[in-house]
Amino acid sequence: MKQYKADLHTHTIASDGALTAEQLVSKAADAGVDIISITDHDSIESLEPARLKGEQVGVEVIPGVELSLNIEERDVHLLAYFFDPANSDFRNYLLSVREARFRRAERIVSALHKLNVNLPFEAVLSKAGSGTIGRFHIALALLELGYVSTYQNAFTKYLGFRAPAYEKNISLPPEELFSLVTGAGGLTFIAHPGKSFSDSVLQTLIKLGVDGIEVIHPSHSPALTNYYRSIASEYCLLESGGSDYHGGERQDDYAFGTVTIPITFVETMRHRLFQTTTILD
Repeated sequence: MKQYKADLHTHTIASDGALTAEQLVSKAADAGVDIISITDHDSIESLEPARLKGEQVGVEVIPGVELSLNIEERDVHLLAYFFDPANSDFRNYLLSVREARFRRAERIVSALHKLNVNLPFEAVLSKAGSGTIGRFHIALALLELGYVSTYQNAFTKYLGFRAPAYEKNISLPPEELFSLVTGAGGLTFIAHPGKSFSDSVLQTLIKLGVDGIEVIHPSHSPALTNYYRSIASEYCLLESGGSDYHGGERQDDYAFGTVTIPITFVETMRHRLFQTTTILD
């Protein structure tokens, strides 16, 4: 009997991924992934082309996005699912974030110049293309021009937290961001908690009313996955997960099609949404 599976954490060229929406959905079909969510950073531009491609190849595409926020001076990522992509407040917010990311990239390049790293801003724009610009594009430009040996080295040396050219993301206060997603009909999930932040940040997000937690992620060991599943159970949180696939320089093909979640996770999300809608009605 076929084991249906889903991948609710992937990226395209609309942020820092290597594939177009259509290519990614086709890749999902080839890998036997039945449900996918494209969760580009602060961008939903790939959702509609992905949905259309999904109809052609038999892959369901759930609306998704990976949002940035700041807690305890750290960049924290929040995954949102099942929101209405046409919601005007949500779309306007993402447009404002796109502009803020552009300005942040300008400040980072300016800081690099002060460190005698003469990176042309045009080189960064070339890497970003039409997508939402991020530090990864700056890292790729630094790599191409020989300032670093790997894109990871760019974060260690210049771009990461407490590095000399680090600039935190501009975002709404967490309470307002949660409200924005809820207002668009969506659910909020803590992204890859084992990858980037402490239990104190985790507890802050739980107290703020996050809906769920990404328990399955390539950076989570089996023990860590079990730990976060126990947290989800303790606080009645929904569970999610996925490959966090980007492609290209990330060399993360190994995770796509293998780091997945059971369909029951998605069904539970739908049930929660149905309950919420029924209560509101």
